[in-house]
Amino acid sequence: MKIDVIIPTYKPDQKFLKLVYELNRQTVKPDRILVMNTEEKYYNSLIYGTRFKEDNPNVKVVHLGRREFNHGKTRNEGAKRVDGQILVFMTQDAIPADEHMIEELLRPLTNKSVAVSYARQIAAEDCRPVEAFTRNFNYPDTDRVQSLETLQEMGIKTYFCSNACAAYKTYVFKDLGGFPGFTIFNEDMIFAAKVIQSGKKIYYASGAKVIHSHNHGGKKLFRRNFDLGVSQADHPDIFGAVSSEGEGVRLVKETAEYLKRQKKAYMIPELIYKSGCKYIGYKLGINYKKLPSKVILWCTDNKPYWDRYWDKMNVPEDVHAGYGKNAEGL
Repeated sequence: MKIDVIIPTYKPDQKFLKLVYELNRQTVKPDRILVMNTEEKYYNSLIYGTRFKEDNPNVKVVHLGRREFNHGKTRNEGAKRVDGQILVFMTQDAIPADEHMIEELLRPLTNKSVAVSYARQIAAEDCRPVEAFTRNFNYPDTDRVQSLETLQEMGIKTYFCSNACAAYKTYVFKDLGGFPGFTIFNEDMIFAAKVIQSGKKIYYASGAKVIHSHNHGGKKLFRRNFDLGVSQADHPDIFGAVSSEGEGVRLVKETAEYLKRQKKAYMIPELIYKSGCKYIGYKLGINYKKLPSKVILWCTDNKPYWDRYWDKMNVPEDVHAGYGKNAEGL
């Protein structure tokens, strides 16, 4: 079985190099690692003077301009350029926690009814307590199956999936049309909903582990959740029937209790502040169509998306400056 890993990158750093190194020492190694890189100069400056190309011959790179990038289309373009039976999508800052990550991701895909599996995300050592608890809340140490049968019980979490590290059966990915071609964010959950609605299942493989966390401030959380709200507003057929707010409230309550148990109640004001930033950003995103363009640009974490959205920049589908050009300029 052939396995292709697809990684969108923008200003990659040492974490990306560590990611590639860890991928190539897996018990089940990827046949190809396709990097969909935004802004060629940053990638070239990272690997200049190194043996990266010689040491990683299975890495192929496609460069594109910043305004060409889109969370859905860029990944779809990557999928068109490979031919493996399994597509593993990752982000540039998610590092395999051990050499069994791909092996554990593939294990549930032997079940014919399972179309997608995704990994557990573990907080990095420098992660703040609130973010660390959030990782454990969203990514527990027990496996779970998500299907139409779990929709009533699990609600929005039935559609949960993360392209920080997720494996897809290629034929299902193509049969269902891949990710939405133009989306600000959340392409993984939108596709996951299509998987569930088609009658297939999604498997959370807690044994497949990546180190992936952030220490975002309130402003960044506000903007990311604004974009999350926009993505949900644009797909009412998926998210209109299931609410995510209840899950958010439960997270805040359980985090506060955790901080008390850890004798870190002094961090509860930070929790309330950041939770408020998330909630306000999300609610504004849900209602973005009522907002002036200047307000949207202040709220968003993805300004280039809105340039395309408002037709300020028209990038042809057959553009040759980015998607049509590989690392060799062909």
